[in-house]
Amino acid sequence: MDKKIKLIFSYIEKLFPNPETELNYSTPFQLVVAVMLSAQATDIQVNKVTAKLFKQIKVSDDLLTMGLPIFEKQISSINYYHTKAKHIFETAKIIHNLECRMQNEKKKKYKNGIPDTLEELMKLPWVGIKTAKVVAHILYDKLYIAVDTHIHRVSNRLGLVKTTTPEKTSELLEKRIPDSYKHLAHHALVLFGRYYCTAKNPKCEGCKLKSICLFYKKNHV
Repeated sequence: MDKKIKLIFSYIEKLFPNPETELNYSTPFQLVVAVMLSAQATDIQVNKVTAKLFKQIKVSDDLLTMGLPIFEKQISSINYYHTKAKHIFETAKIIHNLECRMQNEKKKKYKNGIPDTLEELMKLPWVGIKTAKVVAHILYDKLYIAVDTHIHRVSNRLGLVKTTTPEKTSELLEKRIPDSYKHLAHHALVLFGRYYCTAKNPKCEGCKLKSICLFYKKNHV
């Protein structure tokens, strides 16, 4: 195993021994909604909205019963709420139909009617590769690494990759990082970037990875 990878994840695992998403949810459908809402929004913002919303919405049928106008009003504090409401509502219709079909066929392949492959997930309205990877990883333990701005920044600073886009970072990390570390990478790198290796004023001095950090060497050595 690459010594750098082992060093990085041994340290990050000590900081975040049981890393999970910071989005709050209790059902598979709620996870999909939360992840879709989180685009161009913080987890804190999303959790504030879903604290009330998820008391009413557990599965896709609940959202369809609520109706688009009420749903849109409930998420109006989220960035791009009008567009998100429309696409999430359309997604609920598709998921509801899938769930009904699975029940009729007496199959339990999908959780709450939510597909388990990237290809099927990305057929849902407004679901891109990052959202699909998050959902597939969390719900179905797929060995994907969904890359946001935090993972993209941290991975380039630590020399895990040298890329210009999150999509390319995701592709290379999935090739380079051993499967045994992929769950840790998916969640802990986000948290490390969010609370330690921040975009502005990162906590470099106390970081045990500064000896291999390209950012630290460029700005402090």
